[in-house]
Amino acid sequence: MSQATEAKAIYSSRPIKPDVLAVLEKLEPGQKIKIMHLVRVGMKTWPVTITGTFRHVDSLATGIATDRVPADDIIVPIVHFTKDNQEMSSVALDEHTKIEVIS
Repeated sequence: MSQATEAKAIYSSRPIKPDVLAVLEKLEPGQKIKIMHLVRVGMKTWPVTITGTFRHVDSLATGIATDRVPADDIIVPIVHFTKDNQEMSSVALDEHTKIEVIS
C-alpha cells in the first residue's frame, strides 16, 4: 500500500466521532483547516474557532503520575497546525471538537 493511500493510525482511549475521524484520515500537511472547540475553565465554557495550516496528528498519553490502575491512562488525539501568524499550535480533540478543511 502506498504512503498516500495508507490509513493513518490515530490512537485514542475514547472513540473519535466518525465525522472528525473521516476528516483526520484525509488531512495532508499544508492543508488549511478550521477547528471549532469548546474551552472549559472551571465552570465556564466558551466556543473558540481557530484556523491554520495542518502539520500532523498524533496522540498524547496522559494520566496519573503514580502507580495505579493502567486504565487511569488516557490517550488523546492531538492536531498540530500553524496559525496564520506563524505561531505553531496544537489542540487536543474531545467529543465537542469539529474540524473542517478550508478550500
